[in-house]
Amino acid sequence: MNNQHSLHQLLILSAQKYPDRNAVEESDNGSITYHELDLLSDRLRDWLIHLGVRPGDRVGIYLRKSVDAVASIFGVLKAGAAYVPVDPGAPPARNAYILSDCTVNTVIIENQFVERLSAEFVSQHELPTLLILDGTGSGIYLKSALERVEADIPVIPGSFEPSPGDLAYILYTSGSTGRPKGVMLSHQNALSFIDWCSQVFEPKESDRFSSHAPFHFDLSILDIYVSIKHGATLVLVGEEIGKDPLRLAPFISDKRISIWYSTPSILSFLAQYGRLDRYQFPDLRLVLFAGEVFPIKYLRLLKNLLPSPRYFNLYGPTETNVCTYFEIPAMIPESNTKPFPIGEACAHYQIKVIDEQGQEVEIGQMGELIAAGPGVMQGYWNLQEKSAKAFLVDPSGQRWYKTGDIVVQDGDGNYLYVSRRDRMVKKRGYRVELGEIEAGLYSHPDVKEAAVVAVSSDDNGVQIKAFLSFQGGRVPSRIELKRFCAETMPAYMIPDFFSFLDSLPKTSTNKIDYQKLKTIE
Repeated sequence: MNNQHSLHQLLILSAQKYPDRNAVEESDNGSITYHELDLLSDRLRDWLIHLGVRPGDRVGIYLRKSVDAVASIFGVLKAGAAYVPVDPGAPPARNAYILSDCTVNTVIIENQFVERLSAEFVSQHELPTLLILDGTGSGIYLKSALERVEADIPVIPGSFEPSPGDLAYILYTSGSTGRPKGVMLSHQNALSFIDWCSQVFEPKESDRFSSHAPFHFDLSILDIYVSIKHGATLVLVGEEIGKDPLRLAPFISDKRISIWYSTPSILSFLAQYGRLDRYQFPDLRLVLFAGEVFPIKYLRLLKNLLPSPRYFNLYGPTETNVCTYFEIPAMIPESNTKPFPIGEACAHYQIKVIDEQGQEVEIGQMGELIAAGPGVMQGYWNLQEKSAKAFLVDPSGQRWYKTGDIVVQDGDGNYLYVSRRDRMVKKRGYRVELGEIEAGLYSHPDVKEAAVVAVSSDDNGVQIKAFLSFQGGRVPSRIELKRFCAETMPAYMIPDFFSFLDSLPKTSTNKIDYQKLKTIE
């Protein structure tokens, strides 16, 4: 472990050690050095403090991914506040709810988003102070905004140094009530994860990290802070490029990405449609993925096309960031059709599997995964009852976060992901894991994407609906699919209905959008 107690110290120390190295690069080659990023975030810190931001306050970040956004994150942290990033592509009403829910003091926002956000706030709460940028790109818009008020901003002698347990950021995730809930993470929560990444992945200053995940998604924590800690370069992947495999493959090659991190969905599309065999990737040494199950046939295809990197499956909800990991073996036999384990506990975590009564189960038995350690969130913002229910407190006083994920530990000590607790249903007396049905559907050679939901019917009880997209243009008949399923899964697991889509809907974090699927007739 290092002796750093705050996330912004990572930037300050790297700026001292590597002042002229590029800290952040944008898709169009706009960039900023460590020295420039440190100075720019310092001046933003001064401006925020001048506007009345105090340690412990929350500051919203309503910016597209850019150098300006990275500098804003560090400026907020240097002021002693916590940053609250929102998705610029989300409905303004949702973002207004998030920003009002955690009572932000100030919002750093692009001019193009101001009018609609202001209209939403009028109907909800008093509008916070808006620090408006004309746009985003290369840091020039933040610099320009600062230059306009330069004469009025006193220079602060240094950044606020928080306690390890002080709030660093709040990431909002979808809530079961339909209202997003704010996951509160401290400097210590994040630093324990960053230290673990440093030990396992051994980053160096010559590395070039992808920044594929949006900043309101927890995958961004690895991208930003592990890169900055080691004096490496963070390469921002634009949203349009990030979802287009034909542009993404040459981007990874041209930008000499050495450490890639994203959801499996992106890597699956890259393997299928990126024409990876046309490019060279001599710098790529690590491929990391998290957020959902990686269908084995696409992981095998990707490894066949890109055999040189090491591959890691990282697991953990936003509330813990990564708490288990598994390195994918060099060869994946054709006979292997089941997803790989989520692995073993990270060094900064303890993991247990419990039954419905909260008792630890034996190896080989299914149960809910719970996690304890310095990476576990503080709780949900302003939701004391929900926060309390999220934890199991053992007789020693140790808090264990209940992930809601059903797993089983194998004889090698690795945990195998089975399903979400809320994705296990009873049908005709059988316990059905919807994720297992998806895995079976993925074994069909023409299936590109598969997702399964359970729907309740007064007449027929639980019914299972499968949503599929296919490659190659040919869509099999429902009779063909039923016949295929009969050969690959028990009768009670065969979907009752099949729906065919060109592509399955995704959330802003590139995961399958199950909530939207449930609304499709």
